[in-house]
Amino acid sequence: MDAVVGGGGLLLLPALLVAAPGVPPATALGTNKLAAIAGTATAAVTYARRTRMDWAVVGPAAGLAVVCAGLGAALAGAVPPAAYRPVVLVVLVSVALLVVLRPRLGTVAVPGRRTRTRVVVAVLVAGVGVAIYDGLIGPATGTFLVIAFTALVGADFVQGSAMAKVVNAGTNAGALAVFAVTGHVWWLLGAAMAVCNIAGAVVGARMALRRGSGFVRVVLLVVVLALVGRLGYDQWVAG
Repeated sequence: MDAVVGGGGLLLLPALLVAAPGVPPATALGTNKLAAIAGTATAAVTYARRTRMDWAVVGPAAGLAVVCAGLGAALAGAVPPAAYRPVVLVVLVSVALLVVLRPRLGTVAVPGRRTRTRVVVAVLVAGVGVAIYDGLIGPATGTFLVIAFTALVGADFVQGSAMAKVVNAGTNAGALAVFAVTGHVWWLLGAAMAVCNIAGAVVGARMALRRGSGFVRVVLLVVVLALVGRLGYDQWVAG
């Protein structure tokens, strides 16, 4: 799932918290990052071999992402979940509406949308805004990156997913470095999860490449709705 459109943290973080009740949130995030970087890096390489990367966007965004995700990770735990859940919910609902109301979005590439201004905005949104969010919280990072690249610079969903994985590898690297220095990584568990993440990333990336943008669009909608449901439950039911 994560290799196709992101959202792997939707599964990994709750699994970690259920498996180890009382684990500090920062430790859960750090262990998740160890597993996630293996998957995102594997997916990025798989995509790069078979689809075109817009390195003028992806390169600067990935570089900024390493630093900005590290900043977000340094702040992890300082922001209570109740403060960010409503904002993330609004953004996710907006993403779902955007995809539903614009059925052609991401189905084909739109090179004419790629202007110098849009490239700068895409780099800042992906490399700064989304990267800080990933270090701070995490789930749906890949989904936000896919939407940023399709809506801002006219990538199709497959190319957007490919670009997202490169930047997501950068966010995971920056956040993991901070969590590792502060002792918030369970290395043995994270390494075991990383092996499984690599296998899933290969399968997911190849599936997206084989089935195309229409398949990615459907998975994107499913993941966004699942994220809305999960965060909505946490906000209004679980408290």
